[in-house]
Amino acid sequence: MKDLTIKAKVLIEALPYFQEFRDEIIVIKFGGSVMEDPAKIKAIMRDIVFMECVGMKPVVVHGGGKAITAKLNELNIETKFVHGLRYTCEDTLSVVDDVLHNDVNQRLIKGAAEAAGEGIQLSGKRFIEAKKLNAECPKTGSKEDIGFVGEVVDVDISLITEQLENAVVPIIPPLGYDKKGQIYNINADIAACKIAEALLARKLVFVSDVPGILEDKDDEDSLISSIKVSDVDGLINKGTIVGGMIPKIKSAISALNAGTNKVHMIDGRLEHSLLLEIFTDAGVGTEITR
Repeated sequence: MKDLTIKAKVLIEALPYFQEFRDEIIVIKFGGSVMEDPAKIKAIMRDIVFMECVGMKPVVVHGGGKAITAKLNELNIETKFVHGLRYTCEDTLSVVDDVLHNDVNQRLIKGAAEAAGEGIQLSGKRFIEAKKLNAECPKTGSKEDIGFVGEVVDVDISLITEQLENAVVPIIPPLGYDKKGQIYNINADIAACKIAEALLARKLVFVSDVPGILEDKDDEDSLISSIKVSDVDGLINKGTIVGGMIPKIKSAISALNAGTNKVHMIDGRLEHSLLLEIFTDAGVGTEITR
């Protein structure tokens, strides 16, 4: 009986959070090595289904970098990154499109179904307008051609909101198109930020395989629990925020400036980290605020 009472108290303690976030849109970017672990996928998708069941409106944007790299290696296609972005030739684009839609996305949909929830593939090729992006060196500002990599121009949110109104979780592979019909590979972190910005999401959460922003990248105990937008330039200059983290954080700032309340970076390897970050005061990762 004591264990049952404890469980009841946990639910009651979470009640204010359920009330605060009811009907609020939460964009969740799912990536990193946790996406290669079926048990982690199942656990995280179960938490997302839980969020939907208590009245929140989760939207999932996913990466798939490791699965894409594995497929490219299998096909003897070179993998190359430029300033944190994947160089995308025509052959690479075909692999990215296939792996994201037919492999990674389907695993997430299956994870939602196993938790008695409903997820649906909502391809960015249907609603994300993009244009060609050249990679910019953060130190010199020089730009480099990286192939069919896109920059988000516009997000048509109507398809997303339609699914949310039907209590379905949109699960989005981050590709886009231009007005000539050219498809582009879009960095999933940036896509998630732009989608959160367009939806005026209450929160944007990055679920990955790192605890958050680390003071020392080799020491997971050096987690920085909270930063403000005004801290970002200093952390970049200091070398705390580097590589692919830079475009992610800069895009997150745009989402914050557009109205997103908070951005969270959490470790998907920690059981229920998503729920702990949203439904507790202390949280378990790094939060970024204006």
